[in-house]
Amino acid sequence: MNEATTLLTLVTVHIVALMSPGPDFALVVQNAGRYGRQTGVMIALGLSLGILLHSLLSLTGASLLIHQHPTLFNVLQGAGGGYLLWLGYGALKATWHHWQQRHMPDSDKAPAAKTRVIANRRQALLKGFTTNILNPKALVFFLSLLSTLVPADMSLSGKTTALGLLWLTSFLWFGLLAWLLTGQRLQRTLQRWTPVIDGICGLLFAVIGSLIWLNLLTA
Repeated sequence: MNEATTLLTLVTVHIVALMSPGPDFALVVQNAGRYGRQTGVMIALGLSLGILLHSLLSLTGASLLIHQHPTLFNVLQGAGGGYLLWLGYGALKATWHHWQQRHMPDSDKAPAAKTRVIANRRQALLKGFTTNILNPKALVFFLSLLSTLVPADMSLSGKTTALGLLWLTSFLWFGLLAWLLTGQRLQRTLQRWTPVIDGICGLLFAVIGSLIWLNLLTA
C-alpha cells in the first residue's frame, strides 16, 4: 500500500468515526445551539487540537507507553470519566433549573442572562480540547488506527501529512456542524429546545462517564 492510499484510508476511517455520536458531537450540538456560531467554532477548534495531540502521541509511541502502564492509563480513564460526569451534571442541572423556572410565577423568575457566550473564546477552546484529550476512548482509537494503518517506515513527510489531514478533517467536520446549527432559523428552534438538548447531552455525558468509572471499579 503506497502512502497516498494509506492516507486516503486513514482519512476515510477517521471521517466515519467523527460522524458517530459521542461526547465531541454532543458538546458541539449543546453549545453551538445555545451560545452561537463563534462559540461552536471555537469548541470545534479545541476538539480538533485534542485530536491532533492524540494523533501525535500515537505516532510518537507515547500513547502506547500510557496504554501499557495500567496505573497511568487508569488515572487517565478516571480523569476522563470524572470530567464527562461533571459535564453531564452541569447539563442536567441546567435542564432542572429551566424546568423549575417554567413552573414558577413570573414574579419569582430569575432575570435572563445578559450574555450569550460561555465566557470567552479561550474558555470555549479549552472546553473542546479538554473534552477530547481526556476521553480515554479517543486515546485507544487513535492508537489502534495509526498503529494499524500507518507503517513504521512511512516517511516523515507522510506522517506529517497524516497529522495535518486528521486535524483538518476534524476541524472541518465539527466546524461545519457548528456552522449549520447556528443558522438564524435553526438556532431559534434549537434555543426553544435547549432544555431537551441539555437533558439528552447530559445523559450521554453521564452514561459514558459512569461506564468508564464502572469499568475501572470492576476491572
